[in-house]
Amino acid sequence: MQTETNPVQEIRTFNRFYTNRIGALDYSRRLHTPYTLTEARVLYELAHTGHTDAADLRAELSVDAGQLSRMLAKFEERGLVSRGPSDQDARRQRVELTAGGREAAALLEERAREAVGEMLSGVAAEDRRRLTEAMRTVREVLGDGQESRAEVRLRGPRAGDLGWVIQRNAQVYAAEFGWNEEYEALVARIVADFAAGFDPEHEAAWVAELNGEPVGWVMCVKDEAPGTARLRLLLVEPGARGHGIGRRLVDQCVGFARATGYRELVLWTNDVLVAARRIYQGAGFELVRQEPHHSFGRDLVGQDWRLLL
Repeated sequence: MQTETNPVQEIRTFNRFYTNRIGALDYSRRLHTPYTLTEARVLYELAHTGHTDAADLRAELSVDAGQLSRMLAKFEERGLVSRGPSDQDARRQRVELTAGGREAAALLEERAREAVGEMLSGVAAEDRRRLTEAMRTVREVLGDGQESRAEVRLRGPRAGDLGWVIQRNAQVYAAEFGWNEEYEALVARIVADFAAGFDPEHEAAWVAELNGEPVGWVMCVKDEAPGTARLRLLLVEPGARGHGIGRRLVDQCVGFARATGYRELVLWTNDVLVAARRIYQGAGFELVRQEPHHSFGRDLVGQDWRLLL
């Protein structure tokens, strides 16, 4: 006779197994970093939202208010974060990563990925699929419905992402608007210039992931005009639209430009990109100039937009 499983006991057994497997109780030594698991998670959240109110961060992570306050004070002493009144409510505290904080978060991300890769190195391909499907099932069952099935995260670029954004820009715009290889060449130059002259103090790029898959991109770069940043190459995969990814990417870019000290953020787009224009307008951008041109094999109307920060 088969004994009935006790779900409470099974979950507790799994929790003990998994926390031990990933080294949750000795996280800093496992990843060779000075941060505990909780500290690493706070840095991760800040890196993927750009900035947030301390109250929102506390709610997102279910961290005790006193513990979070002490942690942020320590981060501030180390030059990892800056704090100040929220733009929306002066009674709330706004928290942002500094350049040093972004560097620390990127290192943590890299080492965490290496640790997971090492853990999976001895797992067969078929078992990897079973494992990820089981984890997705756990999120769906214990999550809050649609939100758990459509998890959107922003992260910094990793190896291969620059090639991906060139390829997907070319393919998406060819399929939707019939743009030719001139556009792919333009995107390749923009991405190459970004990689060759990258200034981490004043420039950044983000990849949007939907359920772990890359589906979006945007970058914030220095413009030729002093005190001006430029938003470039906003992209959302057609199959990932409807989750607010474009808005989140633009908000991330705006938040970064504002926190970095730019006076204005500008962008160039074309009139046929209606959905993107709506996102820009929603973020407060204003159309300052438009001009007809023939590019990418099509007659288009180019538009310059500006947001005062």
